Amino acid sequence: MFRTVAELVERAEREDILISEVMIRQEMDVKERSREEVYEQMERNLEVMEQAVEDSLKGVESVTGLTGGDAVRVQNYMKENTPLSGNILLDAVSKAMGTNEVNAAMGMICATPTAGSAGVVPGTLFAVKNQLNPTHDQMIRYLFTSGAFGFVVANNAFISGAAGGCQAEVGSAGAMASAAIVEMAGGTPQQCSEAFAMTLKNMLGLVCDPVAGLVEVPCVKRNAGGASLAIVSADLALAGVTSRIPCDEVIGAMYRIGQTMPSELRETGEGGLADTPTGRLLKEKIFGISS
Repeated sequence: MFRTVAELVERAEREDILISEVMIRQEMDVKERSREEVYEQMERNLEVMEQAVEDSLKGVESVTGLTGGDAVRVQNYMKENTPLSGNILLDAVSKAMGTNEVNAAMGMICATPTAGSAGVVPGTLFAVKNQLNPTHDQMIRYLFTSGAFGFVVANNAFISGAAGGCQAEVGSAGAMASAAIVEMAGGTPQQCSEAFAMTLKNMLGLVCDPVAGLVEVPCVKRNAGGASLAIVSADLALAGVTSRIPCDEVIGAMYRIGQTMPSELRETGEGGLADTPTGRLLKEKIFGISS
């Protein structure tokens, strides 16, 4: 079993297999399931993600009214204009936000690695799909690659905002997606690692400060940021750019930063944006109580 990214990459290189294949084999060993069983479970995750994206583009709104409809707005903007950031990146933004809007509207999503960061992996997947034209198998492998890196983070740091801030949620999700993009684009296991490191290190220190304690503001738009950074970092890695700080050390830094982060900035809804005048007014409006 691999426990670090270095071990994950070393095994993939030694056996001349993809990162996704390493994860598939580990799942088979740890869960004592057949390849077909492991594969079918991940295929189901892919189906849930695709449905969430499709539902979001029909337009959804949360019960509170804080979020909803932005994924559709972005798609409409793309149809009527030439996006400054490019179609693929903005499509990923739309679909990442959309999936998180579905989550806020109490729809079914696949936590990757959490509900609050559930938009990044599917958002990027269904955006780069339009250019890379992956097979169905490659799309499922995209999720196994994401999961392999998420496995390392979960076992060496944390993936929840309550434990380590949003760097642990959207930061991890963006990094997972970036590694998966690289593999799908034909990059090497080491390049997957480089992309992961560059994404996560650019999200270090990101706090978790949900307005009114709800996974809506600023969570939905942070999924947009995570998706954007994932694509940019993937391109950097594929271009041969590397992270000066090794991937596992970046994960370690994220863990130590999270440990020192005050509780007000770890999903309590007591600091950051939640503690702004508007944030407090929104909380009072929703719950009828003063902050």
